[in-house]
Amino acid sequence: MKLRPVAAVLSLALFAGGASAQGFPNKPVRIVVPFPPGGGTDVVARTVAPKMQELLGQTVLIENRAGAGGNIGTELVARSPADGYTLLVASAATAINNTLAKNPGWELSKDFAPVVLLVLNQSLLAAHPSVPVSNVRELIALAKARPGQVTFASYGNGSSAHLIGELFKMMAGVDMLHVPYKGAAPAVNDLLGGQVNILFADVAAILPHARAGKVKALGIGSAKRFGGLPDVPTIAEAGVPGFEGGGFLGLVAPAGTPRDAVNALNAAAVKSLAMPDVNERLNSLASPPVGESPEYFGKFLRGEIDKWARVIRVGNITPD
Repeated sequence: MKLRPVAAVLSLALFAGGASAQGFPNKPVRIVVPFPPGGGTDVVARTVAPKMQELLGQTVLIENRAGAGGNIGTELVARSPADGYTLLVASAATAINNTLAKNPGWELSKDFAPVVLLVLNQSLLAAHPSVPVSNVRELIALAKARPGQVTFASYGNGSSAHLIGELFKMMAGVDMLHVPYKGAAPAVNDLLGGQVNILFADVAAILPHARAGKVKALGIGSAKRFGGLPDVPTIAEAGVPGFEGGGFLGLVAPAGTPRDAVNALNAAAVKSLAMPDVNERLNSLASPPVGESPEYFGKFLRGEIDKWARVIRVGNITPD
C-alpha cells in the first residue's frame, strides 16, 4: 500500500478538524492501550499523547487495560460512550483477534470508527548463524529440501509473529515448524541460543542482535526497507514478491463517534506525528509514522482484517 508522507496530509487534516470541531474536546481524553506498560504499543502511545494534549488543550491520559491478548481493553472501548473521549490503540493483534478470538464481544469493522493510522511496525526475518543460508531465496530452498524441519519461533500461538510466519509459508510455498513462546523475550533468547532456526520479529526487538552479528538479518517483512539496516532487502525484493507482513498501531473510537470529534483527534494526531522529536523517536523504534485521514485508516484496517482472516483459515489456526 502506497503511503503519502505525514506532511502531505497535515494541512488538510488540520483544516478538517479546525473547521468542524467547535467545542471538542472540553474534558480529558482517554487512550486505552490493551497491553501492559512498557511494551511497544505503550511506548508509541506515550510518545504521541503529550503532543496531542498540547494541541487539543485537554489532558490526554494513557490507560493500560491488558489481558486476553488485548481483548479486554478492546471490548472496554467498544462499550464506551461514542463521544470521542475514549480511544483504543488498535494493532495487528486487533485485526488478527477479529477472526481468531472466540466471542470477543466486539467486531473491528462494525464497533469502531477509524481515527488515524499512527505507525507501521517494521518486521525482520532473522536466522541463527548456524542456519546454512545467507538470504531469503536460500532459506526457501532449505525449507523445501527439508519440509517440516526448519523451525520458526513466535511470541505465541496466534501472535502477529506467528501469523507473519504463516503468511511466509503460504506465499513461499514451504512447510516450516512453528514453535510458540510466551512473549518476545523467550523467543528471541532461544533464537540467540540456536534452539530455533528463524524468527519474524519486530525490528526493535532484534536490531541490537543483528547489528552485533548474533543473528543473520535475511529480510525486512514490511513493505519498505528499514533505514537502520539499509543493506537488508525486503522479503518481497528477496524472493517472495508481494509479501508484506508487518504490524501497525492506530487510534480508533467507538462506532458512532461524531465526525467533528474524529476530525479533531485526527488533526491533533497527524500534527503530532509530523513534529521532529516525535518523528525521530518513532523512527528510532522502527515504527515510522504515517498519519493520513480516517478514511485512509479505515481502508487499511479492512485490508488487514481480510489478510489475516485468510491466513488463519488457510493455516487452520486456532486460539490456545
